[in-house]
Amino acid sequence: MSEAALELTGLEKGYNRGKPGEVVVLRGAELRVHPGEVVALVAPSGAGKSTLLHIAGLLDTPDTGEVRIGGEMMNGLSDRKRTRVRRSEVGFVYQFHHLLPEFSALENIVIPQLANGTAKPKAEERGRDLLGRVGVAERATHRPAALSGGEQQRVAFCRALANAPQLLLADEPTGNLDPDTSDRVFSALMELVRETGLAALIATHNLDLAARMDRTVRLEGGQIV
Repeated sequence: MSEAALELTGLEKGYNRGKPGEVVVLRGAELRVHPGEVVALVAPSGAGKSTLLHIAGLLDTPDTGEVRIGGEMMNGLSDRKRTRVRRSEVGFVYQFHHLLPEFSALENIVIPQLANGTAKPKAEERGRDLLGRVGVAERATHRPAALSGGEQQRVAFCRALANAPQLLLADEPTGNLDPDTSDRVFSALMELVRETGLAALIATHNLDLAARMDRTVRLEGGQIV
């Protein structure tokens, strides 16, 4: 099997450590996700899914344990290097799209590419290609307020994949959509992931969607089972 795109080893994470009201979220959590693999992360609300995703995406740090992306150790990196890895190697999709409201759909996909050093013509070309793949090419010039919820989330997927990351992390990406729209948006996401061959870890409460992924892992008692 190929080297893991994401490897989490012995993750421990708690809040208010050593104080009254201490909450331990992760207790030795371990997980590997390989290129081309789509993994569903299932757990009740408050069990630590978002914490695990934030650590995996270098938005947070564990108390102990290791994070490797593409085989490279992420522990101990400077803030500058962590930002660079997040920008180029990791794509993140949230339950709410978080698109920049003053920019068009295409511009929302172009901006992260410009920040990563891509020339504007090439960035626009990739943006249009991604929008076409998820079926919203004709909405490229529309701002988020003029898009439906499903269209906004498809644009958010495209933005997450703009810099061709090797790892996609998604936190309840269809949780804010009605069932029919959720199904269409998820299908678009899966098609993008399959075409690019990246690794994807997707947190969801929707067991039907989880069943369509390659495998499902559960976060129970702070551990991956």
